[in-house]
Amino acid sequence: MTSPAIKTFLITGVSSGLGRAFSEVALAAGHQVIGTVRKPEDAERFVELAPERAYPVQLDVTDYDAIPAAVADAEANTGPIDVLVNNAGYGHEGVLEEASIDDLKRQFAANVFGPVAMIQAVLPGMRTRRRGHIVNVTSMGGFITMPGISFYHGSKFALEGISEALGKEVASFRVHVTALAPGQFRTEWAGRSMDRTPRCIDDYDDVMNPIRAARQAKSGKQQGDPQKAAQVLLKLIESDNPPSRLFLGEDALELVGQKLAFMQTEMATWDEVSRSTNFSV
Repeated sequence: MTSPAIKTFLITGVSSGLGRAFSEVALAAGHQVIGTVRKPEDAERFVELAPERAYPVQLDVTDYDAIPAAVADAEANTGPIDVLVNNAGYGHEGVLEEASIDDLKRQFAANVFGPVAMIQAVLPGMRTRRRGHIVNVTSMGGFITMPGISFYHGSKFALEGISEALGKEVASFRVHVTALAPGQFRTEWAGRSMDRTPRCIDDYDDVMNPIRAARQAKSGKQQGDPQKAAQVLLKLIESDNPPSRLFLGEDALELVGQKLAFMQTEMATWDEVSRSTNFSV
C-alpha cells in the first residue's frame, strides 16, 4: 500500500478550535500547512507545531483586498495549494429584532464573504492544475435552525448553497468542493468566540433567556472531539469521490434527520397547493 501523497493545506483560523485541530493533525501526518492567524503571538505558536512545515500568514479574512497577495506569497514559499479549508468564522447570538444590520454585515463578512474571497484567490491555480479540494466548514446550522442565532444560520445556509453550486461549476476540472458541517464540538464557538447582542425586548425572555443560559453552560462540555473531526478531514481529502456535504456528529445526524422528516410531511400536506400554480393546459 502506498502512503498518501504529501499535500499543501491552506487553513484559515488556525489559532484555536477546529482550525487548530485540523492543522495539528495535518502536520502530524506530514503535510505542509499554511495557516492564517490574526496576532503575531498566534503565528509564533503555530510555527512551533512543525517549524519546517507550518507557515503562518497574518491575515484577517474580512480584509478581502489583502487576500490575493497573501495567497500568492504563501504559494511562492510553499508551492501550489492542494487543499483550502475555509474554517475561520464565528457565531452571532441574538434575537433578530434586537440585533442590528451591522451585526448581520459582520457575520456575513467573516462567514461568507471571507471564504468566497479565499476561494477566488486559490481556485485559479487549482483549475489550471486540474486538481484540488476546497473544504468549507459550515455547520449543521447550515441546514437546521434554532431560535436566537438567525444571522449565524443565514451565513451558514449561504455558504452551504455557494459550496454546492461551486462544486458543480468546477467538477470538470477535477476540483472537489465539500461543505463540512459539524454539530456541537468542544471549541470556543459558544464561549469567548461568540458575539452576543444584549437583550432589550422583554417579550423574547421566555424564548431567549433559557437558550442563552443553556448554551453558555454547555460551552466546553460538547461531545464533539475536534481531533476526531480533523482525522475525518484527512480521510475526506484522500477520497477519490468525496461528498458534497458531510455532517459530523451524532447530534447533527439526528437533528438533520428530524428536519428531513418534517419537510417530507409538510410537503405532502401542501402538495396539492404547491401543484396548483401552473397555467391550466
